[in-house]
Amino acid sequence: MTSQSTDIVFIDSTTSRECHLFEFTSKLRTIMKVNQDLPHDSVNLTVRSVKSCTCSNHDNGDSDRNTNAPRKYSVLDEKALREDDTKLVRDQRVQTMSRSYEIILESIGEDPTRQGLLKTPKRAAEALVFFTKGYEQSIREIVSDAIFDEDCENMVVVKEIDMYSLCEHHMVPFFGKVSVGYLPNKRVLGLSKIARIVEVFSRRLQVQERLTRQIAEAIAEAIKPRGVAVIVECLHMCMIMRGAQKVNSRTTTSAMLGVFREDPKSREEFLSLGRINPF
Repeated sequence: MTSQSTDIVFIDSTTSRECHLFEFTSKLRTIMKVNQDLPHDSVNLTVRSVKSCTCSNHDNGDSDRNTNAPRKYSVLDEKALREDDTKLVRDQRVQTMSRSYEIILESIGEDPTRQGLLKTPKRAAEALVFFTKGYEQSIREIVSDAIFDEDCENMVVVKEIDMYSLCEHHMVPFFGKVSVGYLPNKRVLGLSKIARIVEVFSRRLQVQERLTRQIAEAIAEAIKPRGVAVIVECLHMCMIMRGAQKVNSRTTTSAMLGVFREDPKSREEFLSLGRINPF
């Protein structure tokens, strides 16, 4: 039944393109007949209009045909937004943000010229640049020189990696621990690079759910292991200091790829080894 349905869609798509071609030819003949007395430029303008419409329909047909082969998203090829910043560009960023922080101080009722706040705008700007330094590096740059051929099939776990990030909804901190595990497939990744991957993604405006998935996908793409597992447990200041104000609440997210998703025993082994202790 599924095969029959696919064939029908294909035939319909082909027929649709043939109909567009026939429709274009018919319209062109009609235009040339009706507009014989019009100036030459007017006729050309009308013909170009019909061609544009028909070509657009044809392109859409080709696009429909390729929907079964979507473009693969690459974490490694994602370019860092501030990767090419020079010192001059960085200084300009700090100056711009400093002016913005002065406005913020005035807006909350403070006096930016009083002694204790004189240098606060610049300090805050430089701090924000540091908090978001993950935008200055790409994952490929980090892992490219730390992938090694190794005949290893045992689980590799790096647990309780400290992480600090900014919630993209309120730009206030959330922080916690990350445990990462993978089952090698003839290649391993330098252990320090796992922590660096966590650092790069966490030092951007984030949500914990996306952060967890990005760490797993980056390792999976870099060394093509049999499986990757990531657990992240965090305290969110946007939930503790404001809003619900639930001081003891923690958020735990996980991402399981490959064997860890398919094999319960492998998943249970990682959950046991990578368990995050209270902090």
